[in-house]
Amino acid sequence: MSTASTEGNRRFVRRLLPVAGGCLVAAAGALIAVGCFLGLYLRPTSDDWCAAWKSRDLGVLGITHDFYSTQNGRITNAFLSGIVYGDGLAGMKILPTVIAVAFTVGLVLLGVQFLRCLGVKPPVLLLIAASLAVQAVIYYGGTRSYQVLLWAPATISHTIPSVIGVWALLLGIWTVRQPRAAPRAGGFAAAFLIGFAIGTLSESFSLVSGLLAACVGLLAVPRLGLARTWHPFTWCLLWCSGVVCGLIVLTTSPGARWRRAQQPAKESMLSAGELRGTYEDWLHMWDTVTGQWAYLGAAAVGLLLGLGAGLAAPVPAPGKRESGRAAPRKMLVALLLLPVLVVVLGSFAVVVGLRSGYGPSGWTYARTWTNYLVPMELALCAYGVLLGVWARRYPARRGAASVALPAGIVVAAGLALASLAVLVPSVKQLTTATVTRAVAWDAQNHRIRTEAAAGATDLGYRPLYIGSLAEPFFTSAYERDWVAACVSNWYGIERIHPL
Repeated sequence: MSTASTEGNRRFVRRLLPVAGGCLVAAAGALIAVGCFLGLYLRPTSDDWCAAWKSRDLGVLGITHDFYSTQNGRITNAFLSGIVYGDGLAGMKILPTVIAVAFTVGLVLLGVQFLRCLGVKPPVLLLIAASLAVQAVIYYGGTRSYQVLLWAPATISHTIPSVIGVWALLLGIWTVRQPRAAPRAGGFAAAFLIGFAIGTLSESFSLVSGLLAACVGLLAVPRLGLARTWHPFTWCLLWCSGVVCGLIVLTTSPGARWRRAQQPAKESMLSAGELRGTYEDWLHMWDTVTGQWAYLGAAAVGLLLGLGAGLAAPVPAPGKRESGRAAPRKMLVALLLLPVLVVVLGSFAVVVGLRSGYGPSGWTYARTWTNYLVPMELALCAYGVLLGVWARRYPARRGAASVALPAGIVVAAGLALASLAVLVPSVKQLTTATVTRAVAWDAQNHRIRTEAAAGATDLGYRPLYIGSLAEPFFTSAYERDWVAACVSNWYGIERIHPL
């Protein structure tokens, strides 16, 4: 191929990449923007009612103590709930935007670190596109979109932990690279403290993040050749220690003991029947997940990112470290397969926890799947990047780059856009349901407050269902209707009755 043709191909590719990246940013950004906009139409339902009145009447420390003493022991969860609901309903309305912004920035910074490890130049536009596309399929690809992004109790328990995990990973990278002892010690201390907070925030994410940290820590032992110092191992050890301590505090709390006492007696989780049931639940869950091919959009956008990364920068041989020494091939293979192990075992651990807490139907609580779906999507994106970087080198060595590279970019961008297009109907349905319910809720709220101000103490309430969540009168016995009790406390009345 002539020099002029090669240069012309480079110019074409450099023009094509911003177009592909811009289209993905616009498409994925629009989907996420809809979710952020819908935050304005969020109204209380299910656990919202309880967290709202407790935060208002007890304060942040009061609801934290209440969770520890009488609910479930999740003190960090309660503390965040107190912050979100501390100013009425404003916090729950802006929470989706806060999550999306924090997640986007964290994923972009993490992508920068990953591409630099590969020795390629990070393309900012494509990194933003990848970050937004991965989030879009996480938020809208499952069966409980409302709970994953818009329902504050679920986002606090199962979406925010992933955001914290991404930023904790960035902190870990910064810590192990610190040449000075004092900042490094601060990073190690932060690893333990954040791990402890995670342990009292979400049991599901604790299991997944602890598994990931334990595996990475084992691979980071200097003798194995992936790491040159004990700093990565130390950070992972402190994270796991913090998570374990947090889980101990949670499980031994009075609230957790009370919650376990309410459950009927059942077989041990290690019995043959329970293990078989857990395995079947795990298969049912994965059957649902694999039925949504939009999740593969993360791999497609990763491939695009890999193809576009570092066109002007030389790509080192795989496994080459900054010191110039190559890591052992077996360890590189282990590192490459690590995400698969974490996702498979982590998802099984999530099902074990769900079956233990909610029984045979526990696996259907799809909001908890976010705890392993986020690592799965990030792994698919990373694999796509690796494939793209390899594919960018491969045709170049054979003189076929003039056709292969532009075609690869078009195909990857097309697949990523197709995966986002699949989500549009569910986003439209979510928008209609959320806005319609908000209008009906506002009208009912105005009526109830007017009647309560006039002195009524027993008021009519019409359940307004959304997102497969509980509303008042979900049980025939009013004494066991905790949602109705929380609604009454929120409005300051004695009880409510169905209309």
